[in-house]
Amino acid sequence: MKKLLIVAASVLLLGAGCVSINLNSSPESVNSETDQPVVAPSTSNISVDLSDQNLAALPSYILERTDIEELDISGNKMTGALPAEIRHLSRLRVLNASNNQFTGVPAEIGQLTNLQVLDYSHNQLTGLPNELGNLSNLQVLDLTGNDVSEYDLEIIRLALPAGTEIRW
Repeated sequence: MKKLLIVAASVLLLGAGCVSINLNSSPESVNSETDQPVVAPSTSNISVDLSDQNLAALPSYILERTDIEELDISGNKMTGALPAEIRHLSRLRVLNASNNQFTGVPAEIGQLTNLQVLDYSHNQLTGLPNELGNLSNLQVLDLTGNDVSEYDLEIIRLALPAGTEIRW
């Protein structure tokens, strides 16, 4: 109950409802009975920081939230690609998946049309899905430190909005 009151008070204090959940420095933000974070009501803009947690996979409860606007999963040990269910995070504006061991990007990420910043820097990517070109609001695509082909980049660049900054 105390945890829920803390989160509710945060929402009230922030007025417009911007809530940041940082699981690195806030052990009280995790429900001890379910090991899931205590997150504010869905009317808030949610920022979730799961960086540097030695995670091998994205926790499933994250994919059940449709109100997350910023997600930081950088500095973990995730491999393969994010699950296709990432498409359910329809309000996502910022995704930081840097410094993991990802080898792929799911095509479903192209359904996140509100995405403005996509950071997959310093992974092990060798190819990119053409669906990245569907990100009509993308402002920054960071692929630094990966082995992606210029051909893939050019196809995506042509489909992205003019002015999108692509780092590689």
